[in-house]
Amino acid sequence: MSTPIGQAESPVRPLTVLSEEEKMFQQAVRRFARDEIAPRAREMDEAGAFRQDLLKKFFELGLMGIEAPEEYGGQAGTLFQAVLAVEELAAVDASAAVIVDVQNTLVLNALLRWGSDDQKRRYVPRLAQDTVGAYALSEAGAGSDAFALATRAVEQGGDYILNGRKLWITNGYEAAIFLVFANADPDAGYRGITCFIVERGFPGFSIGKKEDKLGIRASSTCELILDNCRVPKANMMGEKGRGYKIAIETLNEGRIGIGAQMVGLARGALELATTYAQERKQFGKPIADFQAVQMDLARMATDVEAARLLVYNAARLRDAGFPFTQEAAMAKYFASQIAESVASRALEIFGGVGFTRDYPIERYYRDAKIGRIYEGTSNMQLLTIAKHVLGKR
Repeated sequence: MSTPIGQAESPVRPLTVLSEEEKMFQQAVRRFARDEIAPRAREMDEAGAFRQDLLKKFFELGLMGIEAPEEYGGQAGTLFQAVLAVEELAAVDASAAVIVDVQNTLVLNALLRWGSDDQKRRYVPRLAQDTVGAYALSEAGAGSDAFALATRAVEQGGDYILNGRKLWITNGYEAAIFLVFANADPDAGYRGITCFIVERGFPGFSIGKKEDKLGIRASSTCELILDNCRVPKANMMGEKGRGYKIAIETLNEGRIGIGAQMVGLARGALELATTYAQERKQFGKPIADFQAVQMDLARMATDVEAARLLVYNAARLRDAGFPFTQEAAMAKYFASQIAESVASRALEIFGGVGFTRDYPIERYYRDAKIGRIYEGTSNMQLLTIAKHVLGKR
């Protein structure tokens, strides 16, 4: 097996104890993130665009096909390996992390599990080697109520004709392959929802508005327009009417990835604050010498470690084949809460300069907010957790 950045095993082991291969992988991604992405993060944030040369390096390093089998040009890795990559990228730039996260935990994950052999042969090699993918579920009226889809799919000869608009689609600007959810049988309600593999060049498909966002600005978030978009029947993924199941089960795994993104972001903010506290002097000594600052840093470090344990636990459970839905919801909920809190407290340690763009901490603060919103709001995670606690799952 050939891999440019190492491979991870998937045994169940103590959560933060990594195998030697996992350590090598983690360190390789960390070096790449710090050397290649960190120096360009502000530029990309201000431009609202991710550099194409860095995107190309994602593919060269194998980061865009972590769980894809070797026969398709992937790394034959694990979800835990993807979690390590997302965390390391997010420690320097949350936008970089979510690009890799969506590619692996949503798009490839769904295709590998639900795609036919023919679909895997046609699309997995592209996704692993040179093509960005996107996951198109959300609509204007279908956010937390994810299955209130207005997009329709009508069978016509050997094709399906799709009509509707998708909103808030991550990777939408760069992607060439889209997993699009549409209702092929509205009378059946959510049981009519079906997943289709749509290529950018299909007739009737176009990219609409690119959102101008508060945070993760270098990650594109776009509207997709389906105007009599013609999709071959061979591109229906899974069975007709089973799209809701694909969506639910894929998002359960995707939430672990978002948890990892938030852990990385929080860790990066903590590292910035720790360094600054040792450099900034007041009353003749570094502010890190003051007990109040020490206690705040200690609380932040504890929060980050607790969130990491939740995320790693959920990823290990999934890779080992155990139930993980509750743990994934807990990981996403808690990690997104502490990311916002740690970023805020880290900014306060910087004082007035933290509120300017002279230091990157303000970007971490802006980037953190989305964690409590996308791939299931905090309230939706709490409802999922409550159902498991009450035995109603």
